[in-house]
Amino acid sequence: MTTVPWLTILWVLPLLGAAVTAALPVRLGSAVRSIALAVSIAVLVVAVIVAVGFDRGGERFQFVESHDWIPSFGAGYRLGVDGIALVLVLLTAALVPLLLAAGWHDPRAADEEAGAARPRSAHTYVALILLVESMVLVSFTSLDILLFYVFFEAMLVPMYFLIGGFGSPGTPRADRARAAVKFLLYNLLGGLVMLAALIGLYVVTARSGLGETAGVGTFDVRTVTAAAVAGDLDATPAVLAALCFGFLVAFAVKAPLWPLHGWLPDAAVRTTPVAAVLMMAVVDKVGTFGMLRYCLQLFPDASVTFAPVVVTLAVIGIVYGAVLAIGQTDVMRLIAYTSISHFGFIVLGIFALTSQGQAGSTLYMVNHGISTAALFLIAGFLVSRRGDRTIAAYGGVQKVAPVLAGTFLVAGLATLSLPGLAPFVSEFLVFVGTYPRYQVAAVIATLALVLSALYVLWLYQRMMGGPVRLPGGDDGNDGAEHTRRLSDLVPREVAVVAPLIALLLVLGIYPKPALDVITPAVDDTLVSIDISRPEPVVPAERPVAESGVPTHGPEEGEAE
Repeated sequence: MTTVPWLTILWVLPLLGAAVTAALPVRLGSAVRSIALAVSIAVLVVAVIVAVGFDRGGERFQFVESHDWIPSFGAGYRLGVDGIALVLVLLTAALVPLLLAAGWHDPRAADEEAGAARPRSAHTYVALILLVESMVLVSFTSLDILLFYVFFEAMLVPMYFLIGGFGSPGTPRADRARAAVKFLLYNLLGGLVMLAALIGLYVVTARSGLGETAGVGTFDVRTVTAAAVAGDLDATPAVLAALCFGFLVAFAVKAPLWPLHGWLPDAAVRTTPVAAVLMMAVVDKVGTFGMLRYCLQLFPDASVTFAPVVVTLAVIGIVYGAVLAIGQTDVMRLIAYTSISHFGFIVLGIFALTSQGQAGSTLYMVNHGISTAALFLIAGFLVSRRGDRTIAAYGGVQKVAPVLAGTFLVAGLATLSLPGLAPFVSEFLVFVGTYPRYQVAAVIATLALVLSALYVLWLYQRMMGGPVRLPGGDDGNDGAEHTRRLSDLVPREVAVVAPLIALLLVLGIYPKPALDVITPAVDDTLVSIDISRPEPVVPAERPVAESGVPTHGPEEGEAE
């Protein structure tokens, strides 16, 4: 075991960075963004160190740190990563520097929109982003259920202020406030249900004698998982099902799973593109991660019972999100609905309860984070130039901004899971893993492939193709005038988009390194909940005559 507490350093760095940037004097406002970017890059370096030191053939949880926190209550400061947590940690650490660079001028735009001086807006903005990163990293690495819950709920606060305090251009403050309150109420309600289940689980562990002291329970996820697998939890199946339901509701809201998704479209559209990507590509992954780490492992029998219902809701969400995306006139809202559809795929693979499905879902979390970040940020760059999110306000962009249009096309093709781009591999694995257990669900989910091609290609045709559309809705071919008003990507924006496009290509062509880390952790999850993978149906082998021609063997029960 390493003596360096790398996981503590991983989440403390952005926390300290948030505190420093928030406390800097106003006169250093121009340096705040640079400091925050440097801190986020340092976090990425630590994440890479953890990834390099991770032994794929070693213990399931590595870089484990364990210290007393509230001994009388059975709670501890326990951190560790397996393959599932590791790839999500890398995703978070890689995205945040790109998001900080992409939103370099967001606080300035917020000041101009407010019409008043807000000298500390840059400090607040970057501090909130780093604070969210810190809390997400704790959630992914926590091995203590109570510690996970504290940060699972705490991350709502900085996200609330990001949504309500910093909006996209032209968004009324009242609309931002409503979207932020809606986001908070939905997630707080789910969190309260989970809190009740968490208290119930603690009582069960205390009755089962799992704590280090008699009469005291435990929140150690490893101990509770081992007891659940061995059937040593002192609770009836109905009680365990109720506890599982409490956890599942909270994770379904965060994911978001239909019909608990209602907060996402407004929150994604009303805030800045950077905050929207942080929410959809990073924060929401905590929900699907929680399903894998907590629902399946702590409540294996209840998860199997709930699986058909969750699979049904996931399939509805897949089709629902894709259908509603087609009908949108707002480009940002369209992308938000595509995420609802994609999260349906992730949940479908998790509750298919097969190694291929869960490996595909975990990889899909990573790939969705990359593709959504690319598409949403590029769309945000375009909208910031015009100040209009309406699809009909654009046209012919590829003629005046070919780099912007080209990267938008690649990100869009990744969204529809084109072979050769990263999401295809993960979506294919979800289908392969789902079909042996839920054939009808897998077949219905394939409708999303057609629908996604429709909304992505139609969106590109309307915005990037056709004649150049000038501001104000007039069509024309005055390329010089339009170029002046709608410039191509600047070097800073290219530096943000290029790594995302490169990752989509690399993971689409060669996903093996990621799957080599993910698959052992997924197999450990299935073994721990005693779920065997479905065996393929193989026809009985026929006897072969001397001539080499197969002959009909004896029927079952018939003498040879």
